[in-house]
Amino acid sequence: MDEQPDGHRPSIPTWVWIVAIFIIILGLQLFLSGNFTRSQATPITEFVNAVQSGRVDEIVVSGDKLEALNNGQSITYTFKDTQQSYAEALSYYGLDGAALEELGVALVVNDQSIRNNLFTIFITLGPILLLIWIFTRGFRQMQGGGGNSIFGFGRSRARNLSDADRPTVTFDDVAGVDEAKLELQEVVQFLREPEKFVQVGARIPKGVLMVGPPGTGKTLLARAVAGEAGVPFFHISGSEFVEMFVGVGASRVRDLFDKAKAGAPSIVFVDEIDAVGRQRGAGLGGGHDEREQTLNQILVEMDGFDNETNVIVMAATNRADILDPALLRPGRFDRKVFVDLPDIKGREKILQVHSRGKPIAKEVDMREFARLTAGFSGADLENLLNEAAIFAARRDKRTIGRLEFQDAFDRVAMGPEKKSRVMSQEDKETVAYHEAGHAVVSFFLPNTDPVQKITIVPRGRAGGYVLSLPEDRMVHSREFILDNICWALGGRASEEVFFGRLTTGASGDLQQSTRQARAMVMRFGMSDKLGLPIYGDEGGNPFVGRDYGLGTRDYSEDAARLIDQEVKRILEEQYERSVTIITDNRMRVERLVQVLLELETLDRDTFEALMNDPALSENVVVVEGEIIDSAEAVMAD
Repeated sequence: MDEQPDGHRPSIPTWVWIVAIFIIILGLQLFLSGNFTRSQATPITEFVNAVQSGRVDEIVVSGDKLEALNNGQSITYTFKDTQQSYAEALSYYGLDGAALEELGVALVVNDQSIRNNLFTIFITLGPILLLIWIFTRGFRQMQGGGGNSIFGFGRSRARNLSDADRPTVTFDDVAGVDEAKLELQEVVQFLREPEKFVQVGARIPKGVLMVGPPGTGKTLLARAVAGEAGVPFFHISGSEFVEMFVGVGASRVRDLFDKAKAGAPSIVFVDEIDAVGRQRGAGLGGGHDEREQTLNQILVEMDGFDNETNVIVMAATNRADILDPALLRPGRFDRKVFVDLPDIKGREKILQVHSRGKPIAKEVDMREFARLTAGFSGADLENLLNEAAIFAARRDKRTIGRLEFQDAFDRVAMGPEKKSRVMSQEDKETVAYHEAGHAVVSFFLPNTDPVQKITIVPRGRAGGYVLSLPEDRMVHSREFILDNICWALGGRASEEVFFGRLTTGASGDLQQSTRQARAMVMRFGMSDKLGLPIYGDEGGNPFVGRDYGLGTRDYSEDAARLIDQEVKRILEEQYERSVTIITDNRMRVERLVQVLLELETLDRDTFEALMNDPALSENVVVVEGEIIDSAEAVMAD
């Protein structure tokens, strides 16, 4: 067997040892009982004839074996019936003591009673002892196998991070969530310097719940706590508590907290706690008994009768709205840390953190891309940098430049570029007029974000797109939402003005506009006819069974009719605004379409030059992929 690289031979599986021992025992039994040689022995009649012929001077009896010797050399051998003694067997064939003495044959009997007895004991007890050893070893493996074995169902699957396995992530590697990081740094300080807080009567918080959208860094913050806390850190997923057998989850919770209490002070981190912490008594037909028992055990362990422990429970979820109220109260989760999407400063810091170790070109301005990526989470920004590095490697570049970042942003936001897609000239012109309509309408609206890029190159499921440069806003005014609806309808308005027909290209724009208009009427109280009330549960009740048969509609048929009328009115008014802007700037749209058909992609500076300079917008000429004025073209000639 080949040796492994570390110099140690690979271990032999247990089943190989078991089979080998069975074969050895069976072989010994067959060999010592003569079954291997019995087929080669001569019949007893021939053996008797050989003795009576005078060629034998000695007969050796060994158990059931009779061997004839001449001058110490074996001539032949045979086996007697196991039911007879050797004397009875020889006498039956006329070889009693007198006959043997007359023939001059000596009879030698080897006493093997002790050996036979020992062999019988070994053959009898050997398999029994082997079976006992097999079952004992199997039970030990199953009992020590954790949750993967039948005897480990009730044991926790939480991993305790030792010093060797502890993450190297620290709070310096976390950016964009300064307030959340400060909250968790205090937890680490609680564990390191408890006397400082005890002196002023403060107690360690028992639970910290991190809430936020996916990808904002909740698990990363937990890893940072694990890397800096210096105490036992147990981490487990909420789904690992729940099994098909009732009571297993509660048993695992008890086992987990027993381990944490034994290593106190310690931290228990439960990722995606909504898998087990859903609100009780919700849903059709009642709750899931196993999940509810598991949740009850968690509630007792966190703040039950015996609550004097130094165990801090950290949990993360992006669905805090479905958690049980008893789990969220102070005394269990004392702190709720909201990990929101980063603002422009946070995005810039996150880009700088993830750019460590990457050869970023000096021309790249992280603040520019931080502003461009409004609404991106930390995970999205990390993916953006990784895609930019992939583009640089694909182009055999040593550094990651601005072009790679732009292409990576387009890929992440809109999907991969599809230059190989075959488009007819009619479809290409339709897409160009559609995107030009979006851009021109957006340019002449006062409350929309500036246009950053226009392209008619297909990406993902879009034939083209207009990219705006968004700003971080906490609140949105009525005028801002109306202008965004008008901007979204600009593509359809342009198609109608220039072609006199409608296409399916505006389906996504219509969905977006309708959703915003309905939110204005039903959620934001921005309708003069319907006033201030909120209509309907727009957020959606995660527990369908709670209002089963009633639905979430809390308004009358008259209100529903008014809602539909108001939504339709808003959409029609903004569509008319779009048509008016397109009609008043028809020449600009046509010139923009001409440039798009030639260059396929325009940046912000080129677009604003076309919109702001009347002379350039009316006399634009495209020469070798560059936009120049017709007068400049004449001078160049």
